[in-house]
Amino acid sequence: MREVAILGIGQIKIGEHWDKSLREIGGEAAFAAMQDAGMDKVDSLYVGNMLSPIVSGQNQLGTFFSDWIGLWKQEAVKVEAACGSGAAAFRAALMAVASGDVESSLVVGVEKMTDKAGRDVTASLATAADADYEVEQGISFVGINALVMRRYMHEFGWKHDDFAPFSINSHANAMHNPYARLHEKLTVERFEKSSMVATPINLMDASPTGDGAAAAIIVPAEKVMRKPKIVVAASAAATDTIAVHSRKDPMFLKAAYESSKRAYEMAGVTPEDIDLFELHDAFSIMAALSLEASGFAERGQGVRLGLDNEISPQGRVPVCTRGGLKARGHPVGATGMYQIVEVVQQLRGECGKTQVDGAMIGMAQNIGGSGATIFTHILKTAA
Repeated sequence: MREVAILGIGQIKIGEHWDKSLREIGGEAAFAAMQDAGMDKVDSLYVGNMLSPIVSGQNQLGTFFSDWIGLWKQEAVKVEAACGSGAAAFRAALMAVASGDVESSLVVGVEKMTDKAGRDVTASLATAADADYEVEQGISFVGINALVMRRYMHEFGWKHDDFAPFSINSHANAMHNPYARLHEKLTVERFEKSSMVATPINLMDASPTGDGAAAAIIVPAEKVMRKPKIVVAASAAATDTIAVHSRKDPMFLKAAYESSKRAYEMAGVTPEDIDLFELHDAFSIMAALSLEASGFAERGQGVRLGLDNEISPQGRVPVCTRGGLKARGHPVGATGMYQIVEVVQQLRGECGKTQVDGAMIGMAQNIGGSGATIFTHILKTAA
C-alpha cells in the first residue's frame, strides 16, 4: 500500500441553509477542496451521508454529486455509517488511492437536516440504533447517552457540573472558527442553568445539528509538492454491539479502544505523541469516554482533563480545537470530514487563535451510533 496525502480541503459554514439544496451545499465544499488542491478532475468520488433518503428524499448521492460538479464517467458512491459516515467515506477513498486503483479521490461529507421538522429528524437519527430493542421501546439517542452518563456519574463519583469544561472549551474555540454554527461564549453559570433535555443531559451537554458539508482531495503522497505535506499515517475502524445494553461494559467505548490502538500501531505513535485530538463530542459524556478509551486518561478520569484545563489549545491534550460537534455543529454525515479538515488546518498552521503550537500529528475520531462504529485517523506532517 502506498502512502497517501491530503492535497486540498474545503468546507461551508454549518447552519440552517434554507436557500440552498443538498446538492448546492455539497457542491460548495467539493469545489472549495478542488480549488485548494489546484485540480478540476479526480478519478473517484466518495460521499459520506446518513439521512438523505429520509430527510431530502434523495439517494444515489455518488452520481447525484458527480453529475452536479461535472465528474462524469468516474466512480462515485455513497458511504453510510450513521454519524460516522464522513470518516467511513474518507477511509474508503483512502483504500482506493493507497491500493493504486485510482490516482486521486474527492471525499465529501454532507448532510441537509433542516428540511424536516425536528421530531422527524430525531426519529431519523434513531435509525442508527437497534430498531428492535432500543428504538421500538421509544428511547432516543439523547436518552441512551443520558443513561450512560447517569451510570458513569454514579460509578465514578462525578457531578453533572464537572462535565462543563468540555462544552466551555468547544464554545471558546468555535468563537474563532468562521465555519462554526455557534459563536457564543459559554460560562459555567449558563451551563448549570441550561434547560434539561434528558436527565442528566441538558442543552449545553448536547451538540446542535444543522446543514453542512466538508471535503478533501487525497492523492499519492509522492505527487504532493506543497508544504507542509499532510500524510495519512493511519486509518482504522472497529465496531461494538449496536445496542448499548448488549455491551459487557456500557461505559467503555470498546470500538474507540480498538480503532485507536490499531491507528497508533499503524502510525508508530502513542497517545503522548498526539498534538491534538478532534473527538466526537456529540454529548459531553462521549468526550470523557473517548479520551479514556483512546488512552489519554484512566478509566473514570476523562472528566479530570477538562477540570484541570488540559484540553484547551494550550493544554496537554487539545481537543475540539475548532469547536467540536458541540459548537462547530454536528451535521451528522458530514461531521467526520469536518474533523479531517480541521486536523489538516492545524497541521498547516491555519487556525489563528486556536492554533496548537508546533502541531505535527493530529488525530480525528468519528463515531456512528452510540459507539457502535468508530473510525480513527491519524494525520502527520511529512518532508
